[in-house]
Amino acid sequence: MSTVTSSGTQAAVIGTEHTLGAAVNTAGTYLLVVDLINLVDGDTVELRLKRSALGAGTVRVLYAQVYSDVPPADNLMQASVPVPIPTNGGLTATLKQTNGTGRSFPWALEAL
Repeated sequence: MSTVTSSGTQAAVIGTEHTLGAAVNTAGTYLLVVDLINLVDGDTVELRLKRSALGAGTVRVLYAQVYSDVPPADNLMQASVPVPIPTNGGLTATLKQTNGTGRSFPWALEAL
């Protein structure tokens, strides 16, 4: 059973990487879920999960996925791979729309 740790709707500004909610600093396994129903032909959006290898280390992209144009009708919701966060770690989720007209994206970060 999962628990939503943060959620919302992000209005994308083209070329801006938006942080989705506050950084997570609680150990656990997390999943980013984003509804891409508003994508149309010509739109591109990037989803990223970032963390450090060590608690005080440099934060880097651990998971990234790019979605372009209209998603398949049976696959409008997208979920990241489960990402484990250790006791001394942290996790940041971001969304960046790089092409098209700025869209709004409902999202949730869930603890598994």
